[in-house]
Amino acid sequence: MAQRDGMLTPDQLRARVAAGELDTVVLAFTDMQGRLQGKRLSAEFFLEEAVRHGAEGCAYLLAVDVEMNTVDGYAMASWDRGYGDFRLLPDLATLRVLPWQPGTALVLADLAWHNGSPVEVSPRQILRRQLDRLAERGWRAMVGTELEFVVYRDTYEEAWQRGYRDLTPANQYNVDYSVLGTSRVEPLLRHIRTAMTGAGMYVESAKGECNPGQHEIAFRYADALTTCDNHSIYKTGAKEIAAQRGSSLTFMAKPDRREGNSCHVHLSLRGVDGTPVLAGDGMYGLSLIGEHFLAGQLAALREFALLHAPTVNSYKRYVPGSFAPTAVRWGVDNRTCALRLVGRGDSLRVENRVPGGDVNPYLSVAALIAAGLDGIDRRLLLPEPCEGNAYASDSERVPGTLREALSLWENSALAPEAFGKEAYAHYAHQAAVEIEAFDAAVTDWELRRCFERL
Repeated sequence: MAQRDGMLTPDQLRARVAAGELDTVVLAFTDMQGRLQGKRLSAEFFLEEAVRHGAEGCAYLLAVDVEMNTVDGYAMASWDRGYGDFRLLPDLATLRVLPWQPGTALVLADLAWHNGSPVEVSPRQILRRQLDRLAERGWRAMVGTELEFVVYRDTYEEAWQRGYRDLTPANQYNVDYSVLGTSRVEPLLRHIRTAMTGAGMYVESAKGECNPGQHEIAFRYADALTTCDNHSIYKTGAKEIAAQRGSSLTFMAKPDRREGNSCHVHLSLRGVDGTPVLAGDGMYGLSLIGEHFLAGQLAALREFALLHAPTVNSYKRYVPGSFAPTAVRWGVDNRTCALRLVGRGDSLRVENRVPGGDVNPYLSVAALIAAGLDGIDRRLLLPEPCEGNAYASDSERVPGTLREALSLWENSALAPEAFGKEAYAHYAHQAAVEIEAFDAAVTDWELRRCFERL
């Protein structure tokens, strides 16, 4: 496959540095919360040292909460262990230009300890482990993610000062598929699209969504690791571009009472020769393996919800009639279901509608693969599809709270087996920390309800 414009080899980087076009390399990895963390290196130092040896970062970066507070209870990093370093080893296949940052390139890193062993709780490593399981069977995962966000006319600093209240959305009404409505925000959307194209991504489209100011930019599907890498870069880049233009945008799952930000994850399997694995001449265009794979998705959806919906806020999306799922059902092109079978033949794929915009893509895709492989290994039978309104069904429900999702994860026999005991315990603790922080908070709702009247 030809190299996409914007992607770089080390030699191309060296030439552009010599020409004075690039002077900085961001060396980054995706943390538990799905954010890029890392360092800005001089391009000279990167080429002379970091290409071969990587760089160091404090291990606490995988043992903090959203606000970067150190948290007790993680096995891999603590005060007792001295908060030492791990190594950021650049994956040179991800090296690219960042058009929205002058003179800058970026490369993503895998994390390793000083003895060379991988950091097992790193999201990228967790996905790699599941991809290795697929590769043992001669398969690879193809993935696309659809991230929604809400744009505001306020800067991030203004939003902070206002306590994120009374912000001005970029549109005043529902602009779902509206060409007129999206034109109001097109300068920002176009800047994001062209910048991501310049960073080596394949942009498909942009469209308006239901919530005022809500939009979506879609990218061409790719192999699972590439898609998750691009997802993380795009999410950070979109925020940086919005800030440069004096506005802000959020990917949080439920920023207000209206429709939340989803992140529908599309997944299919291919053989090494590109042959579709899930498609066949069985029911609904599925192969027998495809039926087992989809059945595994359903069977593990509740106990793996923690990896699709990682925050307290995630679970506020799941409202009947909101296009966010509540029932653990599957259907053929049925948007009321948690799992939607889409396409046919080579394009046949499963769309998981549970994740929101706050999802860590590496963890979500790893969960989809692990669940599907369990369905194949156990030859699970696929139930009949939902042909009506899944919101009105009496099916099992998507967990309604992070507390419920944590309980399901902790009582899962499959989770420690599929992801390893270390990662299983690590992400259980992350959820517990999030719940404890929320339980300790006094919310605006409580103040408005209780300050004077009680």
